Amino acid sequence: MLRAPLTRPGRVRLRTKVTAVVVAAAALAMALTAVMSYRGVSELVADELDRGLDDRTNTVITLLDADLTPPPRKDMTEQVLSAGGTVRRLTPGGAELPVSAADLRVARTGRGESRTDVVVSGTEYGVLTRPLPGGGAVMVGQSYEGAVRVDNAFLWRVSWTTAAAVGLSALLSWIVLGRILRPVRQLVRTTRHITTTRNLSTALPPAGSDEIGQLTRSFEAMLTALRRSRAQQQQLVQDASHELRTPLTSVRGSAELLQRARGRLDPQDEEQILTTLVNETAALDDLVRELVELATDRYTDEDPAAVDLVALAEDTAHRHRTRTGRTISVTTDGPVPVRARPRAVQRCVDNLLSNAVKFSPDGTPVTVHIDGSRLSVRDRGPGIEPGERDAVFARFHRGSRTQATPGSGLGLAIVHDIVTADDGTVFATGAAGGGAEVGFVLPPDA
Repeated sequence: MLRAPLTRPGRVRLRTKVTAVVVAAAALAMALTAVMSYRGVSELVADELDRGLDDRTNTVITLLDADLTPPPRKDMTEQVLSAGGTVRRLTPGGAELPVSAADLRVARTGRGESRTDVVVSGTEYGVLTRPLPGGGAVMVGQSYEGAVRVDNAFLWRVSWTTAAAVGLSALLSWIVLGRILRPVRQLVRTTRHITTTRNLSTALPPAGSDEIGQLTRSFEAMLTALRRSRAQQQQLVQDASHELRTPLTSVRGSAELLQRARGRLDPQDEEQILTTLVNETAALDDLVRELVELATDRYTDEDPAAVDLVALAEDTAHRHRTRTGRTISVTTDGPVPVRARPRAVQRCVDNLLSNAVKFSPDGTPVTVHIDGSRLSVRDRGPGIEPGERDAVFARFHRGSRTQATPGSGLGLAIVHDIVTADDGTVFATGAAGGGAEVGFVLPPDA
């Protein structure tokens, strides 16, 4: 039975959850992009600051060597450090840079350089100390205030841009998911209607070419199978009620006659009525058993396997020989194993032999022939009219030449259902010299 579909709150929760997942993924991707961009820009700014500090220091050394005073720069402060540790400022009003032991070593030795970061009056400076050609050293400090402003501005802009992008992706995801889930909602409404009304003829929404369309087509295939099954069940009930009416009428009439006579019947007439009751009851038993077998496939839980048709036919023929005393031979011509359900195939062969024995005159042989993956049973009975060779596999069909022979008309229908379920085919033809040849072809075992 179809399960009840999602309620509206359930659909909203699904949409919200999917949106949340999409937004979370987008937010994570954007955050990672923002962090990588921020780090890249920060490293680029730091490299530019280092190059600017190098260029300014080289310029100051060149000007001092030419007895010129370097022009002041707002973001720079310079001072000359003598070998004795005395400091002479070159930038009027500029901050005095602290002197470290590394700076003194450069001034005294005239070799190497010292690069460090210091904080003066709350402002961070990058300081580069290099020796002067005439002795001592020059110390150049570059303020990081401008770089910090750029860094903070970039961080702020990246942050609010990322937040805006996440919000926009959330809105777009909500709208797009609503459009994507619209076919799902239509399918849910339709399945709810089918579940409530049990109306299998209800048409499903049009199927697209995406995954939801594939889901819709799967539902349509399921509904088609359900419609076919319901139609077959209804037809089976109608046919069964018709077929059961005749033996039941006979049984009831015989029983009422015995009830009315109450021992006044002639012994021969009473024996004939009792025989009729026994025969009709046995026919009813066979009919009900085959109806149950036809309505419920007892072999659906059996897994397909390699089946040796020769061994199976020999075993079935032996049982029928023992029970009926008939001559039943099995011949072969290049037999191959087939892929099918073993017990189901045995049921098919059993039904074919039962039919052949039933319709063959006493003393005539029955032949089972296996050619590759094709099995046929040949009898010497009245045969099958050319126009009835497909109809013999229909439920309750009785051929024009076999109306007088007892039977339910379900044996070959069971063979048809079992064989077609295993991807095989059935056939029925007239045999040369009289009789019929009925059988099936199953897929060879790969």
